[in-house]
Amino acid sequence: MNDQTANLKRGEKGAILNIAAYLILAAVKLAIGLIYHSEALRADGLNNATDIVASLAVLIGLRISQRPADSDHAYGHYRAETISSLIASFIMMAVGIEVLIGGAKAVVSGTEAEPSYIAAWTALGSAIVMYGMYVYNSRLANRIKSSALHAAAKDSRSDAYVSIGAFIGVITARFHLPWIDPVIAFLIGIIICKTAWDIFKDASHSLTDGFDLKDLEPYKHTVKEVKEVSRLKDVKARYLGSTVHVEIIITVDPGLSVKEGHEVADEVEYAIKHEHDVTHVHVHVEPEVINKDHETN
Repeated sequence: MNDQTANLKRGEKGAILNIAAYLILAAVKLAIGLIYHSEALRADGLNNATDIVASLAVLIGLRISQRPADSDHAYGHYRAETISSLIASFIMMAVGIEVLIGGAKAVVSGTEAEPSYIAAWTALGSAIVMYGMYVYNSRLANRIKSSALHAAAKDSRSDAYVSIGAFIGVITARFHLPWIDPVIAFLIGIIICKTAWDIFKDASHSLTDGFDLKDLEPYKHTVKEVKEVSRLKDVKARYLGSTVHVEIIITVDPGLSVKEGHEVADEVEYAIKHEHDVTHVHVHVEPEVINKDHETN
């Protein structure tokens, strides 16, 4: 088992923890929201219900990502992790829109029922649990460099804010302002949709081989420190799941033999992999031609 596969296995623990927590919280919130007339808590419960499906998608994606490369997937199955994040964003967006519609209808139609304090304390307790999950998953995601788990962590943080909003909605509704509760539900829908959009944007950017230019700078610096490199002609990178693949073109002294040029490429590859924890590096070597190309900035 390589390091990346081991990291993906660790990521499964975070996804399983999410599923267990969301199952309990969704059931409790939906039941209490319906019994004690809290539209905000019901919306929060629906949000957690979708998180169950989203976390299942993340878990499946993490497991598929662990499959080794084969004849059809020469680079492995790492992008399954990113696809799972994309699926999760679709699910979250669908529920966010449903919550928006439900909240808007409740605001327009008006409501006379005042939610119970039980609904408020349920929401507050949920916020504490959700933030704890955010801290745990965020630390784990950073440690194992998992994009899917990082998305799950962001979702948990969003859920904590949503639950705090539900708590505020219930408390204010108790002061003979019952319309506050559905308004909070509507705002919760906006938060869900915003989180879904952020996850979708990151996942789609990765799947279309997007890579932030500023993240290339450390690679450029490392290559330029290799003495035998005459010039860094090009460098580009892309994500395959949580792994980074880097492609580099360098020029060397045209007087070097093929073997010597290959050794320079090996040195560059070693430096990039070990200094930046990159999974795959491809280095193309060309002879230096004076005044032909300009150095990559």
